Amino acid sequence: MAGSSSLIIRGIIGVIFGIVAFVWPGVTLAALVLLFGAYALLDGIADIAYGISGARSGGHSWALLLAGIVGIGAAIVTFLWPAITLLVLVLVIGIWAVIRGVLQLVAAVRLRNIIRGEWLLVLSGILSIALGVLVFLYPMTGAIVLAWWVGAYAFVAGIALIALGIRLRQYRVPITAG
Repeated sequence: MAGSSSLIIRGIIGVIFGIVAFVWPGVTLAALVLLFGAYALLDGIADIAYGISGARSGGHSWALLLAGIVGIGAAIVTFLWPAITLLVLVLVIGIWAVIRGVLQLVAAVRLRNIIRGEWLLVLSGILSIALGVLVFLYPMTGAIVLAWWVGAYAFVAGIALIALGIRLRQYRVPITAG
């Protein structure tokens, strides 16, 4: 139950982040850097927590642990160099999104025998990869469009996480993926 609540909270944070990115697209690049850094850090910490809980229950958790490390790494890079250029920020976000998406797909494959609804994690992974590809294809479209892309990803991925969390509430087995 705690795992499903955590997924729902992560989803709500993603939805709120997505709405903020759409409502205030003219936010300065520095604010976008801080928002992305905070999101990647919190998301990375949550993935590591899931990975550790999965390891304790004998599950395969390496994909979630690695996704968490990548998220925290992206956050550290973002916070250490807040004045990075838009192109570098775009590349950091693109790399993070692609790696995270691939690892979410791996986790979904591992979960397919444990729960129904793993397609929601697949959807989140595909959206993450799509965000990364779009970022690489159009790196100089500007901070406003980047804010919208990241916002759209966070919003839809947040909804998918909320739906997965609600679906997991009906199961009494601990989440062990990876």
